[in-house]
Formats: sequence, structure tokens, C-alpha cells
Amino acid sequence: MTERRVRARELDLPLGRFRPGRFNAITDVEGVLVGHSTIVRGEPGPLVVGHGPVRTGVTAIIPSDGNIFMERLAGGAFVLNGAGEVSGLTQVVEWGLLETPILLTNTMSVGAVSDAVARSMVERYPGIGSEHDVIIPVVGECDDSYLNDISGRHVKEEHVREALANAKTGPLAEGCVGAGTGMITCDFKAGIGTSSRKLPQVFGGFTLGVLVMSNFGKMHNLRVAGMPVGEVLAEKLRDMPRRHLSYGSIIAVVATDAPLLPHQIHRLCKRVSLGIGRVGSYAAHGSGEIIVGFSTANVIPRRTRKMVYKMKILLDQRLDPLYESVMEATEEAILNSMCMATPTAGVNGHVVPALPLDEVRRFVDATRPIFASVKKRPDQPAMPAGKDHPKDADLEVGFELDKASPSAVRSAEGIPFPTRPGPDPDED
Repeated sequence: MTERRVRARELDLPLGRFRPGRFNAITDVEGVLVGHSTIVRGEPGPLVVGHGPVRTGVTAIIPSDGNIFMERLAGGAFVLNGAGEVSGLTQVVEWGLLETPILLTNTMSVGAVSDAVARSMVERYPGIGSEHDVIIPVVGECDDSYLNDISGRHVKEEHVREALANAKTGPLAEGCVGAGTGMITCDFKAGIGTSSRKLPQVFGGFTLGVLVMSNFGKMHNLRVAGMPVGEVLAEKLRDMPRRHLSYGSIIAVVATDAPLLPHQIHRLCKRVSLGIGRVGSYAAHGSGEIIVGFSTANVIPRRTRKMVYKMKILLDQRLDPLYESVMEATEEAILNSMCMATPTAGVNGHVVPALPLDEVRRFVDATRPIFASVKKRPDQPAMPAGKDHPKDADLEVGFELDKASPSAVRSAEGIPFPTRPGPDPDED
């Protein structure tokens, strides 16, 4: 009997103190669309380059409700270990702007996907390269060669167009879908996973979402909500065939409606690495951990007669809740990619099993009495309260953000905090 696949949260795992958004997906950030194209052809068996078996695909993340070229966003990135590639990333980092969709696929198909995205965008915006500047599509990759005929380069323009056309908001398919079709994490089947967090109003009420293409790690390193599930499973499954030549990689995409500058997005992307580490990655020599991020709060128009553009900016001192929430969401997104994936067979008879959820449930049941006594308090301040930092919970009492006067709130960050110091008691 096939085990029913569920998302990590349905296993009652302790996945952090902040609540997820409505869909618990990157699409909880308004204006973010995601689409997939899944390619599965041929029965499991000997690899015949150019013929299969094929287990791969494309995933598209499109901000600005699909109009990212004209309505550009602040962007940033972080590379923990660079044994991988995200084309177009150099320009994102240099300009601090995102102006194309973000596409994910396998390592050998980056060029084909980039070319298809460029062709699609030129059709929609004929002025590219003449009236407008040229584009460098953002395309991330992972190696799915353990299950897929990667050298056959089966991803074509039609698949890219399908992923772009299928992009939508709302709940998302996870696991063996799109670019995640042939991906593996800690020797179990994984792929695409996503999660989100909605901050309490006292921390700004911002929404943050993460989507991963997860393809890293070894079984014995696997941690599930901090529990050493991998060590137990590695002993039980010690005779299970697994990939040995590749540690794999992970590409993560972070979206938020918090008003962040590029350097702040870069710092947020750094904290994604902590979430990846929570699941068991140590960023091996041959692994690529690359994170791309963007903020939807400020739209930077491509056309304007103005010389100065005004932006809302969250103060650096208020970033900590976002750091914590992105770590939580990343961990949960990776676990979702594993929990929703199904066993997959591919090239040369390689078979990758799904994470046995019943084993995870046994760990949860064993630790339930411990976690039952823990109260999660997302309204706890990120910094100790004191003379200069009153308790955030106290500041929120009777506070309505949309009705606050300028004296009650810093307009740049939208969080209640005194704007002027009180009188000095030592002054005459």
C-alpha cells in the first residue's frame, strides 16, 4: 500500500513560532506567481543519451503579476557555496534589481531555458535590445542526473513556455513536479517545496515566502524539526542503493512584501542558509547553495520622467523577525519537498524512495510530551526590552497601523516606535 503523502505541517512537527500564510507558499506574497512543466518519458532502465529515461522539468517564479520587466523589483542574492549556477545573478547583485522571471531547471538545460525566456520576453516586449536595454534571464540549476538523462537535454522551449503560461497564485504542487522531478535530498526523493510566514502586526505584518529546488545531502545528516531522523533511517536502510558521486545542490527563492533595499535582501538571503543547515546540509565541496531574493514593496518603473525615485525602507534594526521567519520557512519548504515527493525510478534502474513518513511520526509521537509544554509566543520582542527598546507587545496595545498619525509611527517602516526622545530629566 502506497503511503499517503502530506505536507510537513500535517505531521505535527514543531516548525517555528511564526504562523504560515494562507497557502503556506511563496504565493502568499501578493503578485508572485509560480508555474511548472513536468517531463517524464520512458520506463526505468538503461541510460540511452538523447532518448531517456527522462525525469526533469521547469519551474517558473514570476513576480509583479507577470509584468516584472516593466515593474522591476529590488533584488539580491547570496552564495553559500558556489558549485552551481544561477545565470543572470551577477547583474541582479550589481544593480540590485530583478527584471525577469526566475526559472529553475536541471544543470544541462540552463542555456535552453534562458534562450526560451529571452525569446518569450522579446515577443511580449519588442523594444528589448533597441528601445529598452537587453535582458539576462535568471535561471538556476541542480544536477538531476541520478534519475534523468541530463545529457540528452530534453528541456525545450515548449516546456519553458508551459511553465510560464501555467504560473498562478494559490496553493502549489510540490515534490516530483517541474524542475524538482528528478531531485533528491538526503538520499530520499525531494524536489520543489515551498512555505511562508506572516509576521504579527507588531513586527510589521509582513509576509515572506520561500520556494526551494532541493537536491542536497546524505541520509545520516538529515534532521527533521531538529530530530536526528536521518541517523536512525541510515542504519535501517544501510543496504539501500544511493548516489555517491554527487552531494547535490539547492536553489532557494525568497519573496517578501517587506520594504527592503538590495543590501537587506542580501542579508535576508544569508539567513536562508541557516534553514538549509537545519535540515542537514554542510555545504559540501561539490554542492551549490545559491539563494535569490526580491521585495515586492517598491516597484521601480522602467519608464519615468522623474530624476528621483522614492522608496519605503525598513530600518535595519527591524530585520530580526524576518531573519527568523525566513529560516523557519526555508526549513519547512525543504521538508515539504520531501514529504510530498513520491518514490521515483529512472536511469540505469536507479530507484529513490520517498521519506518514510511513518518513521517521522514515530519521532513526533516520542517527543510530543516535551513539546506539549512549550508555548510559542511570536509576539516576543526580537531584542530585550529596556529604556531604549520598549516591549513591542506594549507598543501594539490600541495601535492601528492605518490610522496612526506620523508622530505615532515611523512612516518608513510602519512599526510603532517613538520618533523623538523624551525630555532629559537632568536638564533644567
